[in-house]
Amino acid sequence: MILTQKYISLPELKIDDLTVKLPIIQGGMGVGISMAGLASAVADQGGIGVISSVGLGLLHDKEMKNYRAGNIIALREEIRKAKRLSSGIVGVNVMVAVSDYDDLVRTALEEEIDILFLGAGLPLRLPNGVSIEFLKSVKTKIIPIVSSARAAKIIFQTWEKKFNHIPDGVVVEGPKAGGHLGFKPEQIDDPAYALEEIVPQVVSVIKPFRIKYGKDLPVIAAGGIFTGEDIFRFLQMGASGVQMGTRFVATNECDADIRFKEQYIYCKKEDIVIIKSPVGLPGRAIINNFLRDVSAGIKMPFTCPWKCLKTCDFKTSLYCIAKALMKAKIGNLTNGFSFAGSNAYRIENIISVKELIENLKREFEIAYLELTKILTPQFAL
Repeated sequence: MILTQKYISLPELKIDDLTVKLPIIQGGMGVGISMAGLASAVADQGGIGVISSVGLGLLHDKEMKNYRAGNIIALREEIRKAKRLSSGIVGVNVMVAVSDYDDLVRTALEEEIDILFLGAGLPLRLPNGVSIEFLKSVKTKIIPIVSSARAAKIIFQTWEKKFNHIPDGVVVEGPKAGGHLGFKPEQIDDPAYALEEIVPQVVSVIKPFRIKYGKDLPVIAAGGIFTGEDIFRFLQMGASGVQMGTRFVATNECDADIRFKEQYIYCKKEDIVIIKSPVGLPGRAIINNFLRDVSAGIKMPFTCPWKCLKTCDFKTSLYCIAKALMKAKIGNLTNGFSFAGSNAYRIENIISVKELIENLKREFEIAYLELTKILTPQFAL
């Protein structure tokens, strides 16, 4: 077979009847790191841009009167803004663990978002006010985010039994991701829980559902994916696409303050640490004086505007994580901190989303050519 350019280019991503030009999903990053600006830029380049729904009320309601209502208002605004800015595919990430989970999901569905990513917990029930008939009738694709094949199997089996319906795919996030991690501290560096181990397991679990329902049901690999070579490697393992968060922070279009982005450029490998979050989960972040003080047991005075996360014990917490992340988003790193993936230290400069995508395409092609040992003049890079 004579290879042509189409055989070495990034493939399309199929999600049931939805076709995505590139198999790249920009991960949802809160608070306010991935909003309409970043999501629309990624969508314009052929990937899936994702708005993070968590904590938007903190940015919308400056007077701290009603964050819950502010969350809904701000999410509607961001979805509509992203749609105005791009005709590409845009998604919303909603954390199952947030107190207003039902409201946020309904809002995203009402706004006819293309894809709804559900993470930080297992979505085993329908949100209040959402019937299975309605869910089947909307164009929105539902994709849960899991950290194990067991979790994926539980979700799909539960949906099948309770609703005679299944999600449209699954994101499997490994322990090298930034932010809150779905792993115990001792599992984070255990090779048995590496993404390379988990992806084939999830692919195997999802395969019977693909056959039974005749749907593509893509498995999306996430957590520590940094280069086009990484993308190629995980597609070879059976994944249909990848989700990337950290790489998209250091872009011109990312919605965070420049001081937030610069942390990624200036940090060293040893600056990326695992912290214990007030919500009871380990998380990966860039160390700074704020986190050093927290580690020393210094309490940061705060009032809880409302119990935004179900698992947060604000009475015993040393700080409000939602406010700390919001402060970092606007560049106030004295009173906040930044989550980051394990490879953040490898970022050298801030570039456009378009340039980043082009770099990933080129790296993917090189990886393909190196694997197949084919390098002819027309493919010379």
